[in-house]
Amino acid sequence: MGNIKIIKGVFDTKLELEHAEVAAGFPINIDYSHETLDFNRDYIKHPEASFYGDVEGDSMIDAGIFDGDRVIIDRAVQPHDGSIVVAWWGGEGFTMKYLDLTHKDDGYIELRPANDEYPVFKIDTPEYFEVWGVVIHVIRTLEKI
Repeated sequence: MGNIKIIKGVFDTKLELEHAEVAAGFPINIDYSHETLDFNRDYIKHPEASFYGDVEGDSMIDAGIFDGDRVIIDRAVQPHDGSIVVAWWGGEGFTMKYLDLTHKDDGYIELRPANDEYPVFKIDTPEYFEVWGVVIHVIRTLEKI
């Protein structure tokens, strides 16, 4: 099913970085801006309810979330149909999937992977299920230094 390891973050340290536009198409001249990037201000809206998750597995690769990525999870955000959520299900532990509420009137919801190699989970016993938080951001390390 894939796992996610939950880590409580410390979101009170300010990290400021210089900002520059980077072209992903044709090259451009870089113009450094004096605007700063503050991870807490720009990415963490609810520090008391925010956590990191270390992704293990490949069930969300078609959503651009890969094994080894780190996600920021916000428990204060209300999930909606199509949200990528971290859910506790069936006593098995945590999993990260799309939340599908289209069958709610039929008495069940689904957790959908973003990889055809994995099954869709039908949730029809709410006492064994909880949406633990909503995935807000993905952090990927490209080079280990």
